[in-house]
Amino acid sequence: MIEADAVVIGGGLHGCSAALNLARRGLEPIVIEKDWVGRHASGVNAGGVRTLLRDPAEIPLALAAREIWHDIEAHVGADCGYHTVGQVAVAADREALEALEERAAMVHELGYEHEELIDRSEVRGLVPALAGHCLGGLVARRDGFASPYHTTLAFKHAGEAAGVRFHEGVRLLGIEQVGSDWRLDTSTGNYQAPLIVHCAGTWGDWLTNLLGEPVPLTTFLPMMMVTAPVPHFVDPVVIGASSSLARRQALSFKQAANGTVLIGGGYPGQGDRDTLQSRIDFRQLTLSAATVEAFFPNMRGVPIVRCWTGFEGRLPDDIPIIGPSTKAAGVFHAFGFCGHGFQLGPIVGRIIADLVIDGGTNLPIEAFSIARFQADA
Repeated sequence: MIEADAVVIGGGLHGCSAALNLARRGLEPIVIEKDWVGRHASGVNAGGVRTLLRDPAEIPLALAAREIWHDIEAHVGADCGYHTVGQVAVAADREALEALEERAAMVHELGYEHEELIDRSEVRGLVPALAGHCLGGLVARRDGFASPYHTTLAFKHAGEAAGVRFHEGVRLLGIEQVGSDWRLDTSTGNYQAPLIVHCAGTWGDWLTNLLGEPVPLTTFLPMMMVTAPVPHFVDPVVIGASSSLARRQALSFKQAANGTVLIGGGYPGQGDRDTLQSRIDFRQLTLSAATVEAFFPNMRGVPIVRCWTGFEGRLPDDIPIIGPSTKAAGVFHAFGFCGHGFQLGPIVGRIIADLVIDGGTNLPIEAFSIARFQADA
């Protein structure tokens, strides 16, 4: 029996962040990960550090997380490949522009000022290589991007320095309450702790089913591709919005210092989360490439050198579950980030530590309660 103050289930960015914050608040947690830290969504996403186009419920969390990102090296002892370059959603047609105008009005009515509507000349000034048909955009100038895998490892290493124990290759098989503790049966032995932090991502519904609070989690596999190096042509992260995609994040484009361009987000691959087998859907990837060309004609003919996909968990309302279990005392959830959880990682870890240690948090998380999926809520 391995005992700890808390067991964090899942070694992605949110699990590492939660464990780090718990350790810095005086607990001695263990993280168990069925594969290895950063193996799934936290290591294969596009790395966007984005407050732009967030669900209104997520905006306070995203803004709080942004302040941590701007001082990330002081937080975890590494720069995580983070760059503040801004993010801009670009309207390719009139319907998309109208949707962005409605979005800007809504955000300002809520009292936020981080999103700024810009006209055709301003968007071309920010991104001169854009196609001439682009009409304007919505910009968050203090957004940016980071390296997902290096970020997750930085949080792991900071956690180890704070006393977190990471046990990789440990698959959860069952869980039961024993007195005031939880006992976890795993592929490598038993664990026991009074607190469980559930950050199992795509596999999150398996544990909630065991706890008697099922959720309608589904799996999707966003695809990414990276090009051969090209001469520098874009500074901010660009989100392409057309009439069919204007109300959600479509494809995103970012250029690295070495000239390669990372393109991701808009179209899913295929896979089976039970077998961990994933496949690129090259017909869908062709649509992504066509969108790239529509926004950036200079990309025509640039070779794609690598493409990949990874497992993400999605909930029907496209926002995560964050907060205490309603059925199991001592269990706290942070999963189902619907493909846009990377930027939130630093603040979600702090929220979990606040909930565990203080019994509450000063950030609004009511919208993320698992109770919203329960018939008796």
